[in-house]
Amino acid sequence: MAVEVKICGITDEDAMDAAIEAEADYVGLVFYPPSPRAVTPERAAELVEFTPGEITKVGLFVDPDDALLERVLTQVRLDLLQLHGSETPERIEAIRLEYGLPVMKVVPVAIASDLAAAEPFLAVADRLLFDAKPPKGATLPGGNAVSFDWTILKGRSWGLPWMLAGGLTPANVAEAVRISGAGAVDVSSGVERSPGVKDPDLIRAFISAARGA
Repeated sequence: MAVEVKICGITDEDAMDAAIEAEADYVGLVFYPPSPRAVTPERAAELVEFTPGEITKVGLFVDPDDALLERVLTQVRLDLLQLHGSETPERIEAIRLEYGLPVMKVVPVAIASDLAAAEPFLAVADRLLFDAKPPKGATLPGGNAVSFDWTILKGRSWGLPWMLAGGLTPANVAEAVRISGAGAVDVSSGVERSPGVKDPDLIRAFISAARGA
């Protein structure tokens, strides 16, 4: 079965077009203002307007309040909510019920024992995403171009679909899939020419390399 690919942090039409042409499975839009990849709901609505229905449109949020979720979801057609903060299982369940959308919970990982943090979310989330823990002093929860030891994921199962992120590039994604056994991968900084600016050629190369794995 082909590896699924998510291109996250899309901010312009060139990147969106490249993701669509290369048949990405997911495109991600960031609604977290400190990020260089953040977009407004208005801009996000423009970017997804002509995105094919078979591509899953993901909104990335970090500890969002109801007001932000309401503002985004009344303007942007999203299919999946990615929660990248310190949201509790109770909060995730409340968001799912309130907005009727599936939720992917991000679990930050540095060492094998960090995987235990996924357990409380198994009953309330629809998917998991294992991302590298931010380096010391980092101001963003993701998109920091760091990876972790992929071997700790090998042979593991959580009863939920899961995705691998953190430091992935066109050069290492095939190896990451082989080592971790991931059925889906997520990239942001690894396909950028500068923070927040995607490179269409790198997007195409990443998707090709991931599918080749």
